Amino acid sequence: MNIHEYQAKQVLKSYGAPVAEGAPVLTAGDIEQAVNALPGPVYVVKSQIHAGGRGKGKFKELGPDAKGGVRVSFSAEEAIAHAKEMFGNTLVTKQTGPAGKQVNRLYIEDGADIDQELYLSILIDRTVGQPAFVVSTEGGMDIEAVAEETPEKIVTVAIDPASGVTDADVEMLCKALQLGGSASADGAELFPILYKAFTEKDMALLEINPLIVMKDGHLRVLDAKVSFDNNALFRQPDIVDLRDITEEDEKEIEASKHDLAYVALDGNIGCMVNGAGLAMSTMDIIKLYGEEPANFLDVGGGASKEKVTAAFKIITADPNVKGILVNIFGGIMRCDTIGEGVVAAVKEVGLQVPLVVRLEGTNVELGKKIINESGLNVIAADDLDDAAQKIVAAIKGA
Repeated sequence: MNIHEYQAKQVLKSYGAPVAEGAPVLTAGDIEQAVNALPGPVYVVKSQIHAGGRGKGKFKELGPDAKGGVRVSFSAEEAIAHAKEMFGNTLVTKQTGPAGKQVNRLYIEDGADIDQELYLSILIDRTVGQPAFVVSTEGGMDIEAVAEETPEKIVTVAIDPASGVTDADVEMLCKALQLGGSASADGAELFPILYKAFTEKDMALLEINPLIVMKDGHLRVLDAKVSFDNNALFRQPDIVDLRDITEEDEKEIEASKHDLAYVALDGNIGCMVNGAGLAMSTMDIIKLYGEEPANFLDVGGGASKEKVTAAFKIITADPNVKGILVNIFGGIMRCDTIGEGVVAAVKEVGLQVPLVVRLEGTNVELGKKIINESGLNVIAADDLDDAAQKIVAAIKGA
């Protein structure tokens, strides 16, 4: 689950991280009050959407010469004008795609006197099975570009969960970020704070880009991107309250109501699979045969007929889907349950595109019998390779 920048800063501030004064804008009527609540004379007006590249983005409604989704203002009047121009319009960035996202929230923040921009993130390093800081002196840039062009400027410091952030870890981080004086002292306080927030709040990613050194020598969190482990949200009710469903895909929202692992993609073949590994393999083999998956969808090991029905309805709700591949290996999940769910869903929503079903495992013959006797126009497949070839051929009209 993702949250907005202003929410991420509120969480980090509660742990003692240094952030600027700021005020969120949730309605157009909040703009003047938010600006007047800040000391000025420099204000930064930031679009709040779940996408990166806001500063370089363009508003659809404002023309190519308009400023982007992050604007520095040098008076209260200018900040108000910028906020009014941005609020409610559609911001297109490299991460939103051409459709863009409507800006329904803003964050107006006190300006900062920047001397240096750094990069810092915390994530789980699965190569060592530990949380790790990833830091670079090249802040304010796309970290992917830094990794490709100058990988030696990125330093990873793994943290032993048993000991937390040690003095040796702090020393390595300060050296990697080339911090000295007040900034080094601030780092010694900040790094454990960020690690504590990351672990206690079950974050999947904490990214600060940039972390700045101000001209007075002190550190400040200038931007913050935070995502959380969905599997741990049951113990983070305060974080769940921060969820902004207007930033999420409607199909993903519906899937979450049924405890389905669903991610919308850009392809044309809808997938319903049980097990994350099998789902990934299914998507890979679709690509191998020249088409693109429209989604990742794992119905899980113990799905009910109702859950399968909901999954099928979510897939068919995607107008980009030109064919559907059901690939089930029944262990805990029984093939007859899949058969009943598919039949119920098709009878309820209809079937307008080709459907290939591959079943194997527990009650496989019963599952096939349910589908075969349903009267549905279903293409049976013997294995995954056969299924992928058949659905690709079907949508191409072969």
